[in-house]
Amino acid sequence: MTGASAVGSESGNGEELQPQTIVQGVVAEAEAACPDSGLPAAAAELPDSQPADGQASSIGAADAPADLDRQLAALRAEHEHLNGQYMRLAADFDNFRKRQARDNEDLRAQIVCSTLSEILPVVDNFERARQQLTPQHEEAQALHRSYQGLYKQLVDVFKQLGVSPMRVEGEPFDPSLHEAVLREESDAHPEDVVVAELQRGYQLNGRVLRHALVKVSMGPGPASSGGAAGPEHRLEDQVPPTAAEA
Repeated sequence: MTGASAVGSESGNGEELQPQTIVQGVVAEAEAACPDSGLPAAAAELPDSQPADGQASSIGAADAPADLDRQLAALRAEHEHLNGQYMRLAADFDNFRKRQARDNEDLRAQIVCSTLSEILPVVDNFERARQQLTPQHEEAQALHRSYQGLYKQLVDVFKQLGVSPMRVEGEPFDPSLHEAVLREESDAHPEDVVVAELQRGYQLNGRVLRHALVKVSMGPGPASSGGAAGPEHRLEDQVPPTAAEA
């Protein structure tokens, strides 16, 4: 059987023939017909297609690590960008939460201060009444004890809220705590020292609720003798007159 007939018989059997097999069959048939044509050498020099495919696959395999490196670098850059955005958002939210807490606390303190400032005159009246009343009879003493119980209850509520009275006598004058109403010469106290409290001041958790009205020492007078206090001077009397008043 010749090469062409072999090719035909194999194709007739339904088997798939490779191009190289077909070429070899044709060359074999031509060699048999013309033995001096030199076709075997030419057939031997025909290139095989499989090595070319293998070379392409080896080139693709060599490029795969480079592609993976590029993808990894891109993913890392995206991760750093998203992580930076998250950190900035977290910091902004934390600052917003702290600012809201401070604002709410300040608002609460302002409301409490405003409310308590309206109640302080009632406390002042209780204190004045306690100093002036001197009950003599049993009925008056019973009424006085009831009044003292109400006053004590009011003071306890103030303490629970964080309100505390100022102790100013003998302390250096502090304009952030005190409001000077009178000044007098004194041998017993140096200059700018509170010698008397005219109206009690209060604080709320370290914040001034009401300034204390005080009388401040001017120090020893130039003509003082025998330790006697000099005349009192109101602050408004020491203000120089304006041009219109002159």
